[in-house]
This record gives sequence, C-alpha cells and structure tokens, in this order.
Amino acid sequence: MSIKGTKTIFLFPGQGAQYRGMALDLLEAGGTEVKRLFETASEICGKDMQALLRDSDDETLKRTDISQPAITLANLAAAAFLAEQGIHPAACAGFSLGEYAALVCASVIKVEDCFTLVKARGEAMQKSADRIRREADSAVPSPEECLPGMAKLPGMAAVIGLAPEKVESLITEWKTSAGNGGAIAGLYPANINSPKQLVVSGTAAALAEAEKLFKEAGARRFIRLQVAGPFHSPLIADAAEIFRPVLEAASFYDPAIPFYSNVTGTRVTSGAELKKFALAQITSPVRWTEEEAAINAEWNGASETAEKIVVLEPQPSEPASEGSSVLEPQPSSLASEGSSVLETGPGKVLQGLWKDSGSVIPCYAAGTAETIMELL
Repeated sequence: MSIKGTKTIFLFPGQGAQYRGMALDLLEAGGTEVKRLFETASEICGKDMQALLRDSDDETLKRTDISQPAITLANLAAAAFLAEQGIHPAACAGFSLGEYAALVCASVIKVEDCFTLVKARGEAMQKSADRIRREADSAVPSPEECLPGMAKLPGMAAVIGLAPEKVESLITEWKTSAGNGGAIAGLYPANINSPKQLVVSGTAAALAEAEKLFKEAGARRFIRLQVAGPFHSPLIADAAEIFRPVLEAASFYDPAIPFYSNVTGTRVTSGAELKKFALAQITSPVRWTEEEAAINAEWNGASETAEKIVVLEPQPSEPASEGSSVLEPQPSSLASEGSSVLETGPGKVLQGLWKDSGSVIPCYAAGTAETIMELL
C-alpha cells in the first residue's frame, strides 16, 4: 500500500525502542542527508555513532546517556530517508525523548542543537538515576520494600486494567486521604500511554503500597518496569536543573507544521512555550493519549478542519535548520485525500498505542529502509 498522496503525521519513539544495529540500514541505503546526520551526531557526542550502534551490547544501549543520542539519531535518520523518498511530515509528535526529533522536523530547533540537547539530557538523567541507585544502596530498606528484583529502588510500573483517568483520580484521592504524607505521597502518574495503560513513577515504598491499592481497586496487573529511574516525575528534579543551562542556551523557533506536546497533550504553536515544556517534560507526565486524540481530531476528516489549521513557513531571518533542507517540513493545509501516521524510528510500540486509541487513521512502521520502501 502506498502512502503517497496522503498527509503523513510523524510519531517518533522514545527510550526502550533501541536495539543493536538500528539505523545502520538507513545509513547504507540513504543519501547524503543520512550520512550527514551520523557525522553531526558523532562530532557532537564525541563518539563514532556508527560503531556505537554496530558494536554495543543491549546493556550499553540501555544506559540513558547512550540511548538518548542513539535513538534520536535513528529517529532523524528515518525522517531523512523518508524525505529522500519524497515523504515529508505534515505534522509531528514524539514520545518523551522522541519529541526532540519532532522538534527538528517541525523546524523548532536545528539538528546540531538537537544532538547537543539530547546528549546533555541523557547525561543529566543518568546522573539522577545513578544518584538514586547510590542512595538506595546505602539505605536500610523497610520491610515493605524487601521485595524481589528492583523493589528497593524508586522506579516505574505499568497499571493494567484501569482507565488512565481512574488511575490519576485514585492517586489524587489517596494522597488527599493521607494528607500528602505516608508512602503514597511518593507516587506520580508518568506515562499516560493508552486507554488501557498508565505508567506510574514512585519511590520504592510508594510502588509497594500502590501495587496493593491498585489491585484492590480492580487493576488486573501491576508490572514493575526495568528502567533506570522514576522518570517523568518530581523524583528526578535534579536532572532538570542539570539540564536547564544547556537548554537555555539553545534557540527555539515557532513550529512550521502542527506540533503536539507531551506536557499539554495538545497542539502548541509557540517556540517559546516549547522551550519551557522541554524542561517541564523531564518531571511531568507524558500525556500521549491526549496527543493522539488531538491528532485524530485534526487529521481525521481533514476537509472539516482545514480552515482551522494554518501551517507557517519558517521565518527567513531565523532559519530553524540551516543546512538541513531534506528534513524541513513541506508547508501544507489539512485538505487532502487522507491521512496516515508513521512510527518514524525503531520499534513498534507507538503503532500499538495508536491502535489502542481507536483511530481509523492507519499507522505504519517507518523505522527501517525496508519498511519505508514498502510504503511507497
């Protein structure tokens, strides 16, 4: 099936999508733009990214400071390869880390600034995760925390079988009942993934208490995730502060195409706002279901909403991605023969979440040269 003639919405995956060898097929099959991305990433990150992707084992790629630049490179390489085939984004969004590739494709930040930012963001979050582990290793766990696996560490868990709205309301209710004290005070909604799943972050004690409470409330499962820390929560506020000066030095421009934010779950039109949200995103939940709903509302039945969407040209006086015209979006209206969504990067997680959203807009894999060529 060909997506040519449709308006394509690019969705970029985040951490967890990485695998050894990702994007190397795009480098081999792609043109000068893909090669330039690898060269730029290698120069800014201070390591040979081609060798890193080829030679690293899974454990190395799981490190936050390694995976963030690596996944961003894979995401942007997929977007560049699509552009070389004549497929450009009409709108974009990214899941957590994936927002940075989306910012490039919407001409909000330059490619060079993108790699500077994700390198600093990954290092800041790794430092926070290392701090959390050191503190947990030196602490004497309470009896409730003496559970198998990583239970004595702050972390994340997926709540299955309760609507996200119910999970959020229960967390608020429990905290209010406890007077914002006790173990449950350290629990936060983190990733609002789909109508079927919400991921929480919390301290070890909060996760232990939450597992019991959520199951009593009707959750089918409470799955501890093997992650480096309690991401997208105030528990890693130190990472945001470490990242702040690097972010403040970067230039952000108004998006040239519709861009949807993790922090608000809505379309955002201001570069200044997106810069604020880039910092807030570290400690705020990813409102992915709301983003999906906003995308579906604007792009399903394009003719009905075309007048509401105005796509802006990048300002000539402030080029958002100098020297990277292949990645620049193509100005367009919503009026089209139809829309399609592409998971532009490694993995298939976002396709599954999009399916759970119930949208009739089709979503396709676009993370390898093979899957992309099948769409033409």
